[in-house]
This record gives sequence, structure tokens and C-alpha cells, in this order.
Amino acid sequence: MKSYRIVFLAVLFALSMTAAYAVTGPDGQPYYAAWRNGPPVDPSFFPIAVWLQDPADAAKYKEIGVNVYVGLWQGPTEEQLETLKKAGMLTVCHFNDVGYKHVNDQLIIGWMHGDEPDNAQRPIVNGVWSPPILPSKIVEDYHSIKEQDSSRPVFLNLGQAVSWNNYIGRGVRRNCPEDYPEYAKGADIVSFDVYPAVTSYPDVNGKLWIVARGVERLKAWTNNMKPVWNCIETTRIRAEKRATTEEVRSEVWMSIVSGSSGLIYFVHEWNPETDSRRLLNDEEMRLAVADINAQIHRLAPVINSPTVLFGAEATCSNPEARVKTMVKRYKGEVWLFACSMRRVATDVSFLVSGVGENASVEAVDEGRTLSAENGSFGDSFEPYGVHIYRITDK
Repeated sequence: MKSYRIVFLAVLFALSMTAAYAVTGPDGQPYYAAWRNGPPVDPSFFPIAVWLQDPADAAKYKEIGVNVYVGLWQGPTEEQLETLKKAGMLTVCHFNDVGYKHVNDQLIIGWMHGDEPDNAQRPIVNGVWSPPILPSKIVEDYHSIKEQDSSRPVFLNLGQAVSWNNYIGRGVRRNCPEDYPEYAKGADIVSFDVYPAVTSYPDVNGKLWIVARGVERLKAWTNNMKPVWNCIETTRIRAEKRATTEEVRSEVWMSIVSGSSGLIYFVHEWNPETDSRRLLNDEEMRLAVADINAQIHRLAPVINSPTVLFGAEATCSNPEARVKTMVKRYKGEVWLFACSMRRVATDVSFLVSGVGENASVEAVDEGRTLSAENGSFGDSFEPYGVHIYRITDK
């Protein structure tokens, strides 16, 4: 009987480590340590990126907490890389002739495939889009890149069907989720994008939790063995309204609580006019994103530590509500990250494991404290609200 208990505890420990796989690989070593020129293995590093931005703005993005550029327009070029280096900005970019010349440059922390190969492609023939790029082609390209440079990971960003099967943009491969475990074989870091606050698709619009579901599905499709990053909306894109600052914060923390280990802000806008750096030009959103990023960087060592499996239970007073939690133990303290996954208000009762009889609960960055009795305490959540708690035994 004792041997069964040992095996059971070993399985629980292994499962408890899965949410930290972006930092810790299956061998218990830092995941990115497998690559000499990959992302930093420092637990205080959390990748916060922008998508396809002009390197001339790198210093401005760094001021608001961005540390990675994903994608370089028609690059990388020597000028782009030099500009990023001066700003102290890392990049994930395509593997071209210039990139090959910089194969030992730690400025480049990953190579990338073309964007959204899982969606229908050009050319459009007789009004019909061509099929998506086959997963086998992505895997073939992956091995080609690795043969030329195995010192850094390969990054793949997929489309919104990662989070909902019926996306029309997949064309002939609509409702074919079985493609995604195959796509994931062609990358070391897997990402996706979906923008529920501004999309016109009724199946997705307003359902911010669809972002978290995409993270969860990618984790499952990679067997929790590869880091999952994801994109976050910050502008109107092509819609009539932009995401609110509260919606952006909710999407960010939903993603992290669901296991995302890297964020990519989408900052372009085409309505009412084209603005490729709209985030920098929207003062309200820029300041909000800066605050979000500052909090992530400050808590990165906690976020990157192993997740406690079944660390908390959340009971909602509103039957339509759902609150998702993530529990960490860091330097003798318990951290509870909690996100409301629905656009409804609710009171929530938490039961947190491993907390003493009388503990102090700090609502982080909110200027208030609560008391926990035998690991239990309550709080109120606004629609799609987020709270982070630091719990210390008295």
C-alpha cells in the first residue's frame, strides 16, 4: 500500500509542475536552458511582446514594460537589429540571410514561422481562398530551421480557431481541431491570437474567456510540454469600439492563470484610420498596459514558480459566474491569482490549501487586507474582475 501512495504522490507532484513548464522543462531544468541563444532563464523574466512593430519605437515600448519584438517587417535587416540592440530589446524574427549572419547574437531569442499558417491562404482563386498550409509543411520547415541553427527555439503563431472550432477563416479546414496537435509539432513555442472584445463573430464577441480556453487547448495539444504564448488586443483593430482597459487586464490575467507564459500585444488599428502603433498613441490604453506590465514584471518570480495543483476552491454566489484560480507557493507565502471568467458580478468564497488557522490576506496593489480562517476567506468580483492575493500565516 505504501508503494501505491508513493506513486500517487509522485504523479501529483509531476502534475503540479505542468503549469510552470515555460520555465521548467520535463527534466526539471529551465525549459529555455536547452537553447544557448534562447529566452532568458532568469525566473524574473516574463516575455511581454508587441507584434510587428517598427524598431524605431523600441525605447517607447520598453518604457511601458515590453521586452520582446515578435516579427520584423520584411526583416530582419541590419538596421532593425542594430536599432533593437541599442534599445536593449529582444526579438523573435524570421530566419533569413541577415538572421543567419547574426546566429550567435543573443538579441535574437527565437526564429518564427509565417503568421497563422492554419488559416486559409492566398491566392484567392475564383473567389475561393486557398487551403491552410499543411501541418506537415510546418514541421518540415521547423526541421530545416533547426538544421541551420539549433541554438534557439522556433516560434509558431496560430489563428483564432485554436479557441473556437467554427472559425470561417480556416476555409476547407473549418471545424478540424485535430490539425492543431500536428501544427504544434513544428515549433518549440506555440502561440495564437483571438480578439473577443472587438470581433464581429457572435460566437466569440464579448466572451473574454475564449482567450483562456485557447491557452488551455494549446497546452493540452502540446501535452503541457511546450510554452504557450498568446496575443492580447489593445485597439479597435477594425471594429467600431476598442477593448476597454479593464477588458485588456482581464484577458492578460485570464491567460496567465490558464498557463500562458508569454504575452504579445496586438497594437495595430485600421478604423477609423490606419495606425500601426495605436497603443502608443492611445494615452489611456498605453498607461493601463504599462501598469499591467509593471505588475507582471514585479510578480514574475512568483508567476514562474511551480503551480500548486488543486491549490484552491472558489465557490460563487452567482450561479452564472465562474472564477478560475492559480496558486503559487513562493518564499514561504501563498499567492492566489483569481479571475472572473464571466461578465457577471459575484461574491466568492475561497478555500486555499496549506494555509494556517489565522492568516493575513493582502489584496495585492489594492490597499486592503482580509482575514482567512482555516484557509477560507471571501471577496467580491466585478464582471471579469481580477484579484491577486498574498497570504501570510500570522
